Amino acid sequence: MKIHNTSKFLAFFFMLGLLIAMSCKQEKKPEEQTQVVPEEQLKEPFFKLSLAQWSVHNSIRKDGMNPYQFAEYAKNLGFDGVEYVTQLYEEFYDNAKPIDGPRDEIFKNWIKRIKEATDKTGITNVLIMIDDEGDLADPDDEKRLVAVENHKKWVDAASEIGCHSVRVNTFGTNDPEEWKVTVADGLKRLSEYAATKNINVLVENHGWLSSNPPLVMEMLDSLDMDNCGTLPDFGNWCIRRPKSSRWTGCAEEYPDRYDGVKRMMSRAKAVSAKANEFNAEGDETKTNYYRMLRIIEEAGYSGHIGVEYEGSIPEKEGILATKRLLIKAAQQLN
Repeated sequence: MKIHNTSKFLAFFFMLGLLIAMSCKQEKKPEEQTQVVPEEQLKEPFFKLSLAQWSVHNSIRKDGMNPYQFAEYAKNLGFDGVEYVTQLYEEFYDNAKPIDGPRDEIFKNWIKRIKEATDKTGITNVLIMIDDEGDLADPDDEKRLVAVENHKKWVDAASEIGCHSVRVNTFGTNDPEEWKVTVADGLKRLSEYAATKNINVLVENHGWLSSNPPLVMEMLDSLDMDNCGTLPDFGNWCIRRPKSSRWTGCAEEYPDRYDGVKRMMSRAKAVSAKANEFNAEGDETKTNYYRMLRIIEEAGYSGHIGVEYEGSIPEKEGILATKRLLIKAAQQLN
């Protein structure tokens, strides 16, 4: 009787152990389980991602990053397009002699090195952001014409490296009525030249009256040139600064950035996703990216959206945080 009961107990524990083993085999650890991703989140974003070189301006100016390695840097972070910033190539502005035309030695070298980087990485050159080449809205006719001529070499460069656009500034006067006349003249002259190179000339909301979208669109509609369009930026909404400063302080902002981007999208050939700071959820603290992407998608835009980070955390971290936010926001639109 004692042996018989022992056998029963052994059989019971054997079966219990077998059941536990089978259960463990079927149930993986949480970290090993396959995550079920909703089908709509597997869709590609409606846009392509580029990286604006201004996102690494501190790395270039303070940490010694070679600006000619920018394409490789962007490719390694998962971008398929790049946007160059002229002022980050100091050979053009650091006591350099005046540049007479697009074929001088400085430009030949710049174009050659950018092409080499493009060939090496297979990245798309999207546009060139032009700074410090004179004011296209200058009320002085002679100075305005010099500015137009200075910009032409960058139009040539954009054409040679395969970009579709250049971004220009529209400084010169902050009088709205005067500005509409002078900037239209400067843009018309430059756009006529750019059309011969199959290049677009884009106005970004980049301070002063360019950050007043109703005025910008009124001016562009009157100009009515297919290759003269806009580059809406999520930030940069200061219309007037103290003491006519270009970049310091702000006396007046355009009141609704979402309305501003919506107005500019009808002529948009590029878009800039400005980011400064993020909250604990990874959202930008000043701009609702979900709302912005809805506006952009509804406008039928499917080109590049450029990540332009300029906040307080390290640049690489900020770039990747902005990229993640754009993808997350795009997935929630699907």
